[in-house]
Amino acid sequence: MILHDFWRSSAAYRVRIALNIKGIDYRAVAHSLPKGEQRTEDFLALNPQGLVPALQIEQGVLAQSLAIIEYIDEVQPQPPLLPASAFERATVRAMALAVACDIHPLNNLRVLNYLRSEFKADDNAVNTWVRYWIASGFAALEAQASRHSTNGEFCFGTKVSVADVCLVPQMYNARRFGSDLSAYPTLVSIDAHCRGLGAFARALPESQADAPVS
Repeated sequence: MILHDFWRSSAAYRVRIALNIKGIDYRAVAHSLPKGEQRTEDFLALNPQGLVPALQIEQGVLAQSLAIIEYIDEVQPQPPLLPASAFERATVRAMALAVACDIHPLNNLRVLNYLRSEFKADDNAVNTWVRYWIASGFAALEAQASRHSTNGEFCFGTKVSVADVCLVPQMYNARRFGSDLSAYPTLVSIDAHCRGLGAFARALPESQADAPVS
């Protein structure tokens, strides 16, 4: 498998976590989003959306992080990233989608660049925008996680799921933009526990080969 990646992409971060959880070997190919390398002719031929992640496999190329993660979960069922019952699976998917569809799209790079270029937003305005939408989404997610987490280690029950795979990269973004996380003790607890697990730690943005050397 070839993962088309960027060290600070939280969507790609999710896929790295999932691959690590499953113990699947892959080769990462980095594309610098700030340099626009995801918009080159060669990359658009692989993924017409011009986004990372994209997972290149024998059958073709898969795009969209949650589609990739569900593919990984189907071809390598253990350990599962979704619970056993239909209701529980829908509950976990709802938490994952709250991040992937409601929170993250409003603070990804192309949206922030559009705010800067079209509306002349300065860094303070952009950061305020990001923190607002993270706070709005996290308030609901905190309520869901506090209801469904058994011990404050995972978003649902006592096992890792796709909800955790989505939460941890979004918490990374929240810290990066200076969000106040004090109102979300359950999310903070889950994030801390998961980041201590090897599969999550190896996926950390700063641990990737294309991350800048500090």
